[in-house]
Amino acid sequence: MPVLPKSRFLHLNWAGTDYPARVIKDFGAGVALLLRGFRLVFSSPKRVLVGALPAVITAVLMITGWVLLLTHIDSISGWLTGFADSWSDTWRNVVEVAVGISVIAATLGLSVLLFTAITIMIGGPFYEYIAEEVEDELGGVPGTEQVGWWRGFLVGLRSTILLVGTSILFAIPLFFCGFIPVVGQTVVPVLAVCINGYLLGIELTGIPFTRRGKSFKQRRQVLATRRAMVLGFAVPAYLLCLVPLAAIVVLPAAMAGGTVLSHRLLTGDRSAA
Repeated sequence: MPVLPKSRFLHLNWAGTDYPARVIKDFGAGVALLLRGFRLVFSSPKRVLVGALPAVITAVLMITGWVLLLTHIDSISGWLTGFADSWSDTWRNVVEVAVGISVIAATLGLSVLLFTAITIMIGGPFYEYIAEEVEDELGGVPGTEQVGWWRGFLVGLRSTILLVGTSILFAIPLFFCGFIPVVGQTVVPVLAVCINGYLLGIELTGIPFTRRGKSFKQRRQVLATRRAMVLGFAVPAYLLCLVPLAAIVVLPAAMAGGTVLSHRLLTGDRSAA
């Protein structure tokens, strides 16, 4: 009997069978990178203090913003539901409550990205110090550029505008999908966490990529090659940052973990995990 040649279809089918295992492995490796970030930061009291200082300043700003939002949420909900003024009191109240909850949920999702972005813009040199120390422990990177506060601020501002804009584009359809029974209470929140978590991962890798002279577009392209790993690293960091004031200690560790992730993807160093 003649031996049939290997077909492209069979190769793709094998690759497809192996794909879930690789995704799970990459996701687990991403979680390990975040845990390593905690070990790297909390092994040095100086790194903890350096990383926490900008986060504390941002926390004060964010808390002020949240207080203003919560004290005016009724007015905001009423303005957004002006179309329901002619409805019955019961249905108008239901819509206002639903919209108010959706606004708070959307703001909560954006606040993590904004918290990270503002903290990085304020504390660029602080986090560059952490990134440099972490990469020195990984063997160093020859020819890296010094980011500096002003350049870091501009890079962070540009990234913030692009990432927050992307988050809002996703938030709009998710907002309306949130009204779909069952799906709106199960699938939509998970999608929102994954999307915002991935965007957070892009933010947390900004400094190590910038130190190598890589553009924002190049950063997205490199991270896209290992999306599951980025999600494994960034989604737990995102969820931890949702805990009030936890971001003060989570963010420095996540920055260190993001540095290790960047080092691994850019150098192919599998020991950086």
